[in-house]
Amino acid sequence: MSRSDRADIPPDVPAQDSGSGRPADPAGDRRGDAGKPGPAGDAAMVEAGAVEGTGTVEELSGTVVELTADDLEPAQRKRLLGRMINQFRGRGVGELFKPRAAIRWMADVIGDIAPHVPIRDLETLRRHYGGIEGEVLAERLVRNASRTTAGIGATGGSVGAIQWVATPTLLSAPVLLAAETIAVVAVEVKLIGELHEVYGVPVAGGGAERAVALLQAWSSGRGVNPLLPGGGMAAILGTAARKELRDMLLRRFGRNLTTLGPMLTGAAVASLLNRRATRSLGDRIRDDLRGERKALGGPRPPA
Repeated sequence: MSRSDRADIPPDVPAQDSGSGRPADPAGDRRGDAGKPGPAGDAAMVEAGAVEGTGTVEELSGTVVELTADDLEPAQRKRLLGRMINQFRGRGVGELFKPRAAIRWMADVIGDIAPHVPIRDLETLRRHYGGIEGEVLAERLVRNASRTTAGIGATGGSVGAIQWVATPTLLSAPVLLAAETIAVVAVEVKLIGELHEVYGVPVAGGGAERAVALLQAWSSGRGVNPLLPGGGMAAILGTAARKELRDMLLRRFGRNLTTLGPMLTGAAVASLLNRRATRSLGDRIRDDLRGERKALGGPRPPA
């Protein structure tokens, strides 16, 4: 096509890829930057992940479960974060731009995801960690979970820094903060469940019932009390427990605002705060479970 012919194309007709006959894809150019260092690479990695999945509970849960792994490379986390953000779209992300509604929205999403978070039993944990057990195993779980949430904070912070340079359409602040918050909660819920296994007081019940008990434990920062009578999901997560969950989410959501710090300061601060918060939660749960085990007459786990 000559230069004079190109000038006659109406402005609302998209330019075409050379020789393909297809409209050019600007996002495709950005995805080509995936893996490159710096803001452009971060944006491309997230947008590359954002083309995956349609947002069903199963798909969203699968993405979050992958984010809880403690051996992910930073590039994998960025890609999973992008997929998660895209999967949010099917759940009406407009609620995330209203402060009160955003907390309710996140609580609902976490409630849907929690039953799908896998909790490894004691034998599986021993095999995975080379036969260690007791306090040594508990310490390893807390350490790894703290590193994982630190990695999530660093990933969210590095992506959030892009907004100080350019604002990709997929990276609006409330959506990014919600993704980071939900991923961190999933890691900590998994940690709580597995610490119960280590201390010999596994959380009873099926997937949904156990998930609600673990969410209540996460909200209160206490272990699940095995002496409480049953009563089903509604009895466990009543009005007071729901309020406690939302209050805790509000605090975590507010803490994650550090993700939006200028340039890469957000990544550093978010990583540090996530690590500290998960470590603190793990230590409180361990102290509580030692007391529960003693109250039940069980021996202390080996040091």
